[in-house]
Amino acid sequence: MKVFRGFHHSGIAPACALTIGNFDGVHRGHQAMLALLRGEAAQRGVPSCALTFEPHPRDYFAGVTQNAALAPARIATLRDKLADLQRCGVDQVIVLPFDARLAALSPQAFIDEVLVRGLGARYVLVGDDFRFGAKRAGDYALLDAAGTARGFDVARMNSYEVHGLRVSSSAVRAALAEGRMDHAARLLGHPYHISGHVLHGRKLGRELGFKTLNLRFAHWKPAAGGIFAVRVHGLPDQVLRGVANLGVRPSLDPNDVNGGRVLLETHCLDWPETLGAEGGYGKLIRVELLHKLHDELKYDSLDALTRGITQDCDAARAWFDRRI
Repeated sequence: MKVFRGFHHSGIAPACALTIGNFDGVHRGHQAMLALLRGEAAQRGVPSCALTFEPHPRDYFAGVTQNAALAPARIATLRDKLADLQRCGVDQVIVLPFDARLAALSPQAFIDEVLVRGLGARYVLVGDDFRFGAKRAGDYALLDAAGTARGFDVARMNSYEVHGLRVSSSAVRAALAEGRMDHAARLLGHPYHISGHVLHGRKLGRELGFKTLNLRFAHWKPAAGGIFAVRVHGLPDQVLRGVANLGVRPSLDPNDVNGGRVLLETHCLDWPETLGAEGGYGKLIRVELLHKLHDELKYDSLDALTRGITQDCDAARAWFDRRI
């Protein structure tokens, strides 16, 4: 899969079958749409293409208006979104920076500049609630009429449902916020996960006897948060069970090395001796958040924090044991 920032690149295919969306958490509805897109692309002999935005448009407007409540909780980092799109078989992805100029484009200008001249769209597939252009003035009817005038096909896909419930990024966010990890997995088609390269941190966990694998979640407002029983993929030859904290670590000094950033800190319940104490750093791992134990807690002392982590490890082991 080829990935491009913007559409002014020589490597972008001159024509494509296109779908457009934020794709935050490439859930089962997105997956069904991308499967349909691949089929339409094959019929036309052009590559399949997903057009997405970074930052999320609502993130942009939250910054402009200084109203943080407008920003949606983020399900996936850009890394994970692109990895999920690749697993869905998309040929190319265009990550379009959402800025003041793009926000001000009229629907017709978006069609002319982005879809026609920028990407050479031959076919455009959108969801049933698709809106576009300044003030979200563009809708399916306008896009369909433009396709007739400019020579590209337009199709609309109805909502995807699981057990009578509409699958959407909003539904995934709600499930994660409520700690319903099984329901989130049903909507996503797989366990919720976060991936990245393991970073050096303060190494406090090691001092307390609980070495951690630290991943940075590159958004200030994650959809999930708290303490979880997890599985770790990406370390040599095995999948490891663990317990993880996703959040800002309220028990620690906000001026420490991680400065209040959102981290996923995973302690493996059985650390492979072959890796050694330093063997995890720099590894690209994927952590599946399987079961929420509780929200983040603020402990009054390092002794209390140590007791809390011990209890979390015991609770995670018990949860895994019940699943055998």
